[in-house]
Amino acid sequence: MLYWEYYLMGIILLPAIIFSAIVQAKVNGTFKKYGKVEAQKGLTAKQVAEQMLEKYGADDVVVKKVKGSLTDYYSDKDKTVALSEDVCDSTSVSAIGVAMHEVGHAIQYAEGYAPIKFRNFMVKVSNLSSQLLWPLVIIGLIFNFGVESGGVFGNICLWAGIGFFAISIIFNLITLPVEYNASNRAKKIMASENILTTQELSQASEVLNSAALTYVASLVVSVLNLLRFLIVMLGNKKSD
Repeated sequence: MLYWEYYLMGIILLPAIIFSAIVQAKVNGTFKKYGKVEAQKGLTAKQVAEQMLEKYGADDVVVKKVKGSLTDYYSDKDKTVALSEDVCDSTSVSAIGVAMHEVGHAIQYAEGYAPIKFRNFMVKVSNLSSQLLWPLVIIGLIFNFGVESGGVFGNICLWAGIGFFAISIIFNLITLPVEYNASNRAKKIMASENILTTQELSQASEVLNSAALTYVASLVVSVLNLLRFLIVMLGNKKSD
């Protein structure tokens, strides 16, 4: 590969690395900032989640505490909203916002929200493709550079690997509207049920908006990584 191609790869990846770092810092900073603001109603994130799950048709879902910081998630398989240690028993605006986002996912399933079902299917496809990606790329590179007669087979493996990598982009594209929909549901419910004051709702929305950017960052990284692989392929093709 030529020097300029390595240079181009660095230029492509650098913005993604910087953007991801900024987003993560913003998520942590915003959560910490409004984690110090206690909601006026004084309910814990767990209490709010349990009340809203029951009211919005997901009363078969349980809320439990899990270890870690911002390790919150919803599992439809276990019918569980899992809230992290810094969220579950907290009465802060940040904690309630995060908990309601997971409640939003539970309601998506309860209402049969189609995009989340498609995302679940893509999770399985994406997991399989990630397992096959690197073996194919490594085999392709070995045959391209180590075996004189293996160029065609090597290229097939490399292009197959790139195809599998592209699946992660599709997965991230599907994830974006699902996550934003969960956050929008959370905001609407918090407003209509008067869970938070107007000012608190604005603060919780800031927490959710910053968290949603992590999925944008993941998409950006996936796209730029695909470009990186394409540069490798094109550079390898020129050197044949």
